[in-house]
Amino acid sequence: MSEPSHSVTLRFLASPTDIGHSGSVDAGTVLEWVDKAAYATAVGWAKSYCVTAYVGNIHFADPVNSGDMVEVEATIVYTGRSSMHIRTVVSSGDPKGGPATMRSQCLVIFVAVGTDGRPVPVPQFEPSTQVEIEQRDNALARIAVRGQIVEAMNAQEYTDAGTAERVTLRFVAAPTDVNWGGKVHGGIVMKWIDEAAYVCASRYCGKDTVAVFSGGVRFYRPLLIGDVVEVEARLVYTGNKGMHIAVHVRSGNPKSREMNLTTYCLTVMVARDETGTSVPIPQWVPETDEDRRLQAHARELLEIRGSAPGNRLPDHLLNGR
Repeated sequence: MSEPSHSVTLRFLASPTDIGHSGSVDAGTVLEWVDKAAYATAVGWAKSYCVTAYVGNIHFADPVNSGDMVEVEATIVYTGRSSMHIRTVVSSGDPKGGPATMRSQCLVIFVAVGTDGRPVPVPQFEPSTQVEIEQRDNALARIAVRGQIVEAMNAQEYTDAGTAERVTLRFVAAPTDVNWGGKVHGGIVMKWIDEAAYVCASRYCGKDTVAVFSGGVRFYRPLLIGDVVEVEARLVYTGNKGMHIAVHVRSGNPKSREMNLTTYCLTVMVARDETGTSVPIPQWVPETDEDRRLQAHARELLEIRGSAPGNRLPDHLLNGR
């Protein structure tokens, strides 16, 4: 029996309906595409239903525009017992010809599950080229870093004692949000995260904002169609231009008052002027103990991510600011 393919590429035209508040395709839509491509790769490899477990650091280098020919390549680089670590690369360009430009890339982790919802073993991926070996080693090196990020994020408590800009979006998960397993699609959840971060950042700085980074997107439990959803976004740190927004997604049955954490991540937004150039934003000054603790938490995450292979600290931290 032949080995299943370890790579899937989705291609399509970015349509006018994909354009968001920024005038280009929003980060949330790009994340939705990334999740779909990674899901197709995971299911093709595992031959079973798979769920999103984690989305690593994703940098949005350049925008995707309406009418662009978009290519999302998802490739398995490492497998655990039931997990698949999938490298995704989003590129786009003029459909009339010319080279495509890489817009973003990140690592997505899917877990194969059986009919009972429990993890099931997947075929083991064995790299055969030097590039595949390097990508596997890179994924392995990031496991320890990811563990530190998750531990740091889980250790934080968010209460009403904070004074920073905060918004909460509330709605009911609709049937159109469904994935192939009958639950809310992970990509849809990431789109909600981007929308809440946009509102929070734009209210804080009074300008249009866009996501330039999203990291540590961890899925704790499935979100069901018909659930009441709360997406809370809170400013926790500002750099020279970046606004670091912590986003919590909670959900629950509308017939009860219990809300459970389903997803958490940190998104970095920047303000842009009329030309699309990022501009400085007002520095946030913590006022309470919780403000100061969460600011320190955001800086800790920056330092942890800066230790990962190929990463570096932001300039404002390198300069001692």
